[in-house]
Amino acid sequence: MKNENIAKAPARVQRLSDANFAPRFEYGHMAKASVITGTGGDGAKLGSGYVRLRNAEIPWTLKYDEVILVLEGHLTVRTGMGDLQAGPMDCIWLPNGTELIYVAEDALLFYAIEPADWA
Repeated sequence: MKNENIAKAPARVQRLSDANFAPRFEYGHMAKASVITGTGGDGAKLGSGYVRLRNAEIPWTLKYDEVILVLEGHLTVRTGMGDLQAGPMDCIWLPNGTELIYVAEDALLFYAIEPADWA
């Protein structure tokens, strides 16, 4: 386990107003993220953060378990089992290995993933 010998960062509050959004992977023109936990040596096994999706249609295969909370807008997650649709204050659960497409016109999301060090 990669995080066993890393001391965990202290408890803290992450305010949305202080979030620093940056382009995410090759879909940076559609997705900008602000990481809260799970990278940067904070010792957390749980990855979490905010994501802003705009005019997004992003294909992906999950390499982690994921929970998404829609804060603003609407999100559709297309899977082989059908579409999952969520609006403000709705959650979507997605297990590791799910092949999907995230679709959103304009949505603000909170995500939590485990393990954070999936890459």
